[in-house]
Amino acid sequence: MSRYDWNDERHALGVATMDATHREFLELARAIESGPPAEFATRFEGLVEHTRAHFAAEEALMRETACPSLREHEADHARVLGDLGRFLQSVAKGRPAMARAYIASGLSEWFDLHVATMDAQLAAHLNARQHAG
Repeated sequence: MSRYDWNDERHALGVATMDATHREFLELARAIESGPPAEFATRFEGLVEHTRAHFAAEEALMRETACPSLREHEADHARVLGDLGRFLQSVAKGRPAMARAYIASGLSEWFDLHVATMDAQLAAHLNARQHAG
Protein backbone atom coordinates (compact mmCIF):
# COMPACT_ATOMS: atom_id res chain seq x y z
CA MET A 1 0.00 0.00 0.00
CA SER A 2 1.28 3.45 -0.92
CA ARG A 3 0.93 6.65 1.07
CA TYR A 4 -0.39 8.01 -2.24
CA ASP A 5 -3.37 5.67 -2.52
CA TRP A 6 -6.73 7.44 -2.72
CA ASN A 7 -8.73 7.14 0.48
CA ASP A 8 -12.33 8.40 0.50
CA GLU A 9 -12.18 9.24 4.19
CA ARG A 10 -9.03 11.34 3.87
CA HIS A 11 -9.33 12.72 0.36
CA ALA A 12 -12.92 12.93 -0.92
CA LEU A 13 -14.30 16.44 -0.68
CA GLY A 14 -17.51 16.04 -2.65
CA VAL A 15 -16.52 18.53 -5.35
CA ALA A 16 -16.03 16.47 -8.51
CA THR A 17 -13.37 18.64 -10.13
CA MET A 18 -11.30 18.87 -6.95
CA ASP A 19 -11.59 15.15 -6.27
CA ALA A 20 -10.57 14.31 -9.85
CA THR A 21 -7.54 16.61 -9.71
CA HIS A 22 -6.51 15.19 -6.34
CA ARG A 23 -6.80 11.64 -7.68
CA GLU A 24 -4.53 12.60 -10.59
CA PHE A 25 -2.02 14.15 -8.18
CA LEU A 26 -1.93 10.98 -6.09
CA GLU A 27 -1.56 8.79 -9.18
CA LEU A 28 1.40 10.84 -10.39
CA ALA A 29 3.07 10.77 -6.98
CA ARG A 30 2.48 7.02 -6.65
CA ALA A 31 4.00 6.47 -10.11
CA ILE A 32 7.13 8.31 -8.96
CA GLU A 33 7.28 6.38 -5.72
CA SER A 34 6.96 2.99 -7.42
CA GLY A 35 8.64 3.75 -10.73
CA PRO A 36 12.11 2.85 -11.88
CA PRO A 37 14.89 5.22 -10.80
CA ALA A 38 15.69 6.00 -14.45
CA GLU A 39 12.25 7.59 -14.85
CA PHE A 40 12.33 9.64 -11.65
CA ALA A 41 13.30 12.96 -13.28
CA THR A 42 10.66 12.77 -16.01
CA ARG A 43 7.92 11.68 -13.63
CA PHE A 44 8.88 14.30 -11.04
CA GLU A 45 8.76 17.03 -13.69
CA GLY A 46 5.28 15.82 -14.69
CA LEU A 47 4.12 16.02 -11.08
CA VAL A 48 5.46 19.56 -10.75
CA GLU A 49 3.70 20.67 -13.94
CA HIS A 50 0.46 19.05 -12.83
CA THR A 51 0.74 20.73 -9.44
CA ARG A 52 1.31 24.16 -10.99
CA ALA A 53 -1.80 23.77 -13.16
CA HIS A 54 -3.79 22.31 -10.23
CA PHE A 55 -2.94 25.24 -7.97
CA ALA A 56 -3.59 27.85 -10.68
CA ALA A 57 -7.03 26.40 -11.41
CA GLU A 58 -7.90 26.17 -7.73
CA GLU A 59 -6.81 29.76 -7.07
CA ALA A 60 -8.78 31.01 -10.09
CA LEU A 61 -11.87 29.27 -8.73
CA MET A 62 -11.28 30.84 -5.34
CA ARG A 63 -11.03 34.32 -6.89
CA GLU A 64 -14.15 33.76 -9.01
CA THR A 65 -16.18 32.71 -5.98
CA ALA A 66 -14.71 35.25 -3.53
CA CYS A 67 -13.41 32.56 -1.20
CA PRO A 68 -12.38 34.25 2.05
CA SER A 69 -9.36 32.00 2.62
CA LEU A 70 -7.75 32.79 -0.76
CA ARG A 71 -4.62 34.54 0.58
CA GLU A 72 -3.76 31.81 3.09
CA HIS A 73 -4.42 29.12 0.49
CA GLU A 74 -2.27 30.91 -2.11
CA ALA A 75 0.56 31.26 0.41
CA ASP A 76 0.55 27.52 1.10
CA HIS A 77 0.53 26.78 -2.62
CA ALA A 78 3.42 29.21 -3.18
CA ARG A 79 5.46 27.55 -0.45
CA VAL A 80 4.95 24.07 -1.92
CA LEU A 81 5.64 25.26 -5.48
CA GLY A 82 8.83 26.88 -4.23
CA ASP A 83 9.92 23.60 -2.65
CA LEU A 84 9.02 21.63 -5.77
CA GLY A 85 10.85 24.12 -7.99
CA ARG A 86 14.04 23.87 -5.92
CA PHE A 87 13.84 20.07 -5.95
CA LEU A 88 13.25 20.11 -9.70
CA GLN A 89 16.40 22.21 -10.22
CA SER A 90 18.42 19.72 -8.16
CA VAL A 91 16.98 16.79 -10.09
CA ALA A 92 17.90 18.52 -13.38
CA LYS A 93 21.49 18.79 -12.09
CA GLY A 94 21.58 15.07 -11.35
CA ARG A 95 20.98 15.42 -7.61
CA PRO A 96 17.61 13.76 -6.93
CA ALA A 97 18.19 12.73 -3.27
CA MET A 98 16.20 15.55 -1.65
CA ALA A 99 13.35 15.22 -4.16
CA ARG A 100 13.22 11.48 -3.49
CA ALA A 101 13.08 12.13 0.26
CA TYR A 102 10.29 14.66 -0.25
CA ILE A 103 8.28 12.13 -2.26
CA ALA A 104 8.98 9.48 0.39
CA SER A 105 7.39 11.46 3.20
CA GLY A 106 7.07 15.25 3.12
CA LEU A 107 4.79 15.64 0.13
CA SER A 108 2.26 13.05 1.26
CA GLU A 109 2.09 14.55 4.75
CA TRP A 110 1.59 18.04 3.32
CA PHE A 111 -1.06 16.81 0.88
CA ASP A 112 -3.16 15.04 3.50
CA LEU A 113 -3.06 18.07 5.82
CA HIS A 114 -3.79 20.53 2.99
CA VAL A 115 -6.79 18.51 1.79
CA ALA A 116 -8.14 18.12 5.34
CA THR A 117 -7.86 21.82 6.11
CA MET A 118 -7.57 24.30 3.26
CA ASP A 119 -9.18 22.26 0.50
CA ALA A 120 -11.97 21.09 2.81
CA GLN A 121 -12.65 24.74 3.62
CA LEU A 122 -12.75 25.58 -0.09
CA ALA A 123 -15.10 22.65 -0.78
CA ALA A 124 -17.43 23.84 2.00
CA HIS A 125 -17.36 27.35 0.51
CA LEU A 126 -18.20 26.03 -2.97
CA ASN A 127 -20.97 23.77 -1.68
CA ALA A 128 -22.51 26.61 0.35
CA ARG A 129 -22.50 28.88 -2.74
CA GLN A 130 -24.10 26.13 -4.84
CA HIS A 131 -26.89 25.58 -2.31
CA ALA A 132 -27.42 29.32 -1.82
CA GLY A 133 -28.04 30.06 -5.32
